[in-house]
Amino acid sequence: MTLRKAVIIVALLNFAYFGVEFTVARAIGSVSLFADSVDFLEDASVNLLIAIALGWSPTNRARLGMALAGILLIPGLATLWTAWEKFMAPLPPAPLALSLTGAGALAINLSCAFMLARFRAHGGSLTRAAFLSARNDALANVAIIAAGIVTAVTLSGWPDLVVDIAALNADAARQVWRAAHEEHRAANA
Repeated sequence: MTLRKAVIIVALLNFAYFGVEFTVARAIGSVSLFADSVDFLEDASVNLLIAIALGWSPTNRARLGMALAGILLIPGLATLWTAWEKFMAPLPPAPLALSLTGAGALAINLSCAFMLARFRAHGGSLTRAAFLSARNDALANVAIIAAGIVTAVTLSGWPDLVVDIAALNADAARQVWRAAHEEHRAANA
């Protein structure tokens, strides 16, 4: 499988699961699933941009890599916005639906991470962005599943609010920015 084909498949998988997760998040009132659904949409966009940019010059790919570092922060901002809305009335989402949807997201993200793992050193910051995003999303999905279990036990809305995707994406954004900045310097040297 080529890198272009892998990122296109990853983009399609992410876009499809965005629809599933967004629908469930709205139906059960889950902040963590809402934030993760926005993350799926962001990942679909990132991977589509990567597929387009693979034929670009090293300088332009590096510039896109820097832009992708900023894009990786968007799900964290969506999380904060949604959490703020629910903070005053933290009603618990349906725990089973929360955990099952999180498990589906985990399966998608692990599949994407494994597909992209073989290319993570190929293509610089662009493929690094795609791989780190899928890897971090899988970690966030484990937290969503745990939030569903804790919600079932405590009948509290707080576990759903605590799941924070922002920190993982901030670290990925930092790593992608650094790789893109180095590529940009090397391309202009």
